[in-house]
Amino acid sequence: MPVLPGAEPFRHEGGEVGVLLCHGFTGSPQSLRPWARYLAERGLTVALPLLPGHGTRWEDLQITGWQDWYAEVDRELRALRERCAYVFVAGLSMGGALALRLAARHGDAVAGVVVVNPAGKVHGLSAYALPVARHLVRTTKGITSDIAKEGVVELGYDRVPLHAAHSLRTFFRRLDVELPQVTQPLLVLRSPQDHVVPPADAARILGRVSSLDVTEVLLEQSYHVATLDHDADRVFEESFAFIGRIAPSVGKEGTAAGG
Repeated sequence: MPVLPGAEPFRHEGGEVGVLLCHGFTGSPQSLRPWARYLAERGLTVALPLLPGHGTRWEDLQITGWQDWYAEVDRELRALRERCAYVFVAGLSMGGALALRLAARHGDAVAGVVVVNPAGKVHGLSAYALPVARHLVRTTKGITSDIAKEGVVELGYDRVPLHAAHSLRTFFRRLDVELPQVTQPLLVLRSPQDHVVPPADAARILGRVSSLDVTEVLLEQSYHVATLDHDADRVFEESFAFIGRIAPSVGKEGTAAGG
């Protein structure tokens, strides 16, 4: 299937500091493209892949699982490591969970982690029904476009395929066990008014990681997709400052040293 206009992956060859951005479940790179461009304009090498099953039609997501999504970002991380001295991982919602697993499994190969409204659990009674319900019902209503800013729309599916949702639940349970292996500096940007991911998810993540350098920033004016919302500029600025604090080659003038 052709990729939906706007859902294409984004890549930029910059300096020796690289950033891997991971989009959310049923979403697409469109939700993170302004963030990716902001970092690219400041000289960073940026990779924003399209996860398998996303950016086309929900039927394509139905036949994929968390192993496919994780394998894609794992490949991108390894490619960045080949040409960058420092690599940071970042993500929105499920993309934040993928970033955390990359940090847990790759250790020192990851310099730092930035997550925006990270998801860590499928909530409610529906989560317990998924193992059976996915064989009876194909989809449920979509979760995209939780945005306070008027007129802004997230490009994603209007349906959630239940086979994929079941796989996502399995991934979250696996990640929860691995979170103590996350030791890197961590920046968590969280919207108190999030209608997709409850505050308990970020609290659980913060309580289980082993990182000693942890910063939490509240995004008071935004809903779940904060990267397209009123606080988008703050997300971009806070993440760039975080990267610059850890990677010495990010210069004071906002450009990364070539390499």
